[in-house]
Amino acid sequence: MRQYAMLRILLACFFLYLAWPYIHEISGRLSSMFWAAWLVFFLLVAGSNFASLLRMVKPPVMEQDVQKRKEFGKN
Repeated sequence: MRQYAMLRILLACFFLYLAWPYIHEISGRLSSMFWAAWLVFFLLVAGSNFASLLRMVKPPVMEQDVQKRKEFGKN
């Protein structure tokens, strides 16, 4: 689970790296709204994956069952 969260963070950062040069070419209101929405979406994706990485949210129900079985020694 942690590997997937880290992979998604790296992928989002890569997309930001690709988009960053084009942000400076904003020419109108519509394009500035697009880039603002894009950056908000990036922050949501990165923030949710950091929360998952730091275990601020509970894992899905299926993963909770696996963790409980490991704790009690059942496979």
